[in-house]
Amino acid sequence: MKKIAIISDTHGNIDDNAINHIKKCDELWHAGDIGNIKILEYLQTIINIKAVYGNIDGAEIRKICPENLFFECEGITVLMTHIGGRPGKYNKRVQNLLVTKRPNIFICGHSHILIVKKDKIFNTLHINPGALGKEGFHKFRTMILLEIDNKKITNLNVVDFGKR
Repeated sequence: MKKIAIISDTHGNIDDNAINHIKKCDELWHAGDIGNIKILEYLQTIINIKAVYGNIDGAEIRKICPENLFFECEGITVLMTHIGGRPGKYNKRVQNLLVTKRPNIFICGHSHILIVKKDKIFNTLHINPGALGKEGFHKFRTMILLEIDNKKITNLNVVDFGKR
């Protein structure tokens, strides 16, 4: 069993409250717009992190993080990218990846809008954890916590850090 924290759109800011939740997990998945190489380097010292770059991330982050990440965790296949859209409104690049990769979970960020929804067309769980950082138009800062064990996703929870 693995405990996973899923975040996005930190935009160079991550506070101790979020770090306390992250430290209780086995892995952190960051869906882009990290915003600062120092944030990524710090997170790498405290947890096993999988991350993709976002549209605001510069060359330093793009050298380390890919645009798309496809991996397996406890028998569940995961596709993660930053700009992806949402069920029924995916961009063409993501739609092609969903067709070819057929992930159990699709994670993206960018919109700063929290979404956890089963996509019946692609038979995937769509997750956008919202934005954890303080930059942007979102009103609340959020992240997702979940557990994966033997091909089962359990204890999926939204952590709401309140107003940005």
